Amino acid sequence: MPVLTTQVKTDKSVHGEDCETQQHGSNITAKVQLQSVTKTYTNGTHALLNANLEVKKGEFLLITGPSGSGKSTLLKLLYGQELPTQGEVIVDECNVADLQGDRLSLFRRRIGIVFQDYKLITQRTVAENVIFVLQAQGYTRKEIQRRLEPTLKLVGLLSKADCFPDQLSGGEQQRVSIARAIVGTPPLLLADEPTGNLDPDNSWQVIQILQKLNSFGATVIVTTHDEQLVRRCNHPVVQVRNGRLSRK
Repeated sequence: MPVLTTQVKTDKSVHGEDCETQQHGSNITAKVQLQSVTKTYTNGTHALLNANLEVKKGEFLLITGPSGSGKSTLLKLLYGQELPTQGEVIVDECNVADLQGDRLSLFRRRIGIVFQDYKLITQRTVAENVIFVLQAQGYTRKEIQRRLEPTLKLVGLLSKADCFPDQLSGGEQQRVSIARAIVGTPPLLLADEPTGNLDPDNSWQVIQILQKLNSFGATVIVTTHDEQLVRRCNHPVVQVRNGRLSRK
């Protein structure tokens, strides 16, 4: 299978830093490559079969396919939750399989992840859910406050900063999840079915936020099974079916 390549839009990379030493606030954008990747689970199920993929820096890529086709597995390979059975997964010139312990933790700090089920801490407010990530990464209180307000404003939740998740709609909770994923300005944003639990209006709001982040230079990869949303977006699309990738 030939390499699937998305068209370059912008490259705001900064040279001279390797995958272990990039600092907070780096504006390096990510390049993603799958090279002949096969992922086979212990029960013999093939999640991916000889998959080749290349996503240029600063691109917005949609990954579609039915449930169980391998979309989520592909994203998990990109942030190291899963390792390939064969082949190589390269993110910003780092072979993800080579990263362990602190090196893997540092690598993941440069990836924002948005989940379908939000994964918010119910006992924390919107603001506390967002800043929790920065606190865990050792940001100073001053830097945390500097980042919080513009991030909440970007996702339209500044007025809900002191609300708890159960006081929010599903669309608002997903926007909190996005805010948490982007507050550290990661160069790569992965969104796994971010609109799966939302109505069409809220789904489009979420996509618009992701598009705005992409316009700032972030590489964005979104999985979805919403064909109507895919048609509405003007972005490259790769389909996963029975573990194989193909252009749509």
